[in-house]
Amino acid sequence: MKTSRRGFTLTELLVTLGIVAALAAISVPVGLSVHRKAQRAACLSNLRQIGMGLESYLQDHGQVLPEWQAGRRSKNEDVPVMETALLPYVGSEEIFHCPADKTEFARSGCSYLWNTTQGGRHRTRLEFFGSGGDPRRIPLVIDKEAWHPGEPGANFLYADLSASSKVSFGVNE
Repeated sequence: MKTSRRGFTLTELLVTLGIVAALAAISVPVGLSVHRKAQRAACLSNLRQIGMGLESYLQDHGQVLPEWQAGRRSKNEDVPVMETALLPYVGSEEIFHCPADKTEFARSGCSYLWNTTQGGRHRTRLEFFGSGGDPRRIPLVIDKEAWHPGEPGANFLYADLSASSKVSFGVNE
């Protein structure tokens, strides 16, 4: 006479739990890595859109870079800053929010800093630490903090309006 077996044995249950735990241990770090890479990509996309807004701004203002403050301490501070001046050109405040930023955007309205050393200069007369005016080496906008893993941990919008996580500027000797 055959007896029907109901349920799992303890061995089967322990093997199943071990497999689930192993898969979780593998997938959580991979998932976090993918999430951080997605945040970096979204941040670079934001910087590219800021670059497009800045291009429109420059066309409207004779190719002269604005004299904005690097940033503001709070949204209530009334100073000329990138996020308020470029808002009509980009259409959304969210463009100024890096997804990896959990504090600065809520406090100040922007996750990025403006390079004040270039304010008031004509687009063709830029210079940064002796870079000789090469727009590929002059950062205009940078993450306020190193929110992204790896070196340098920040993204940049350069004067040629390219966005990158690579440091392309330095001091010439």
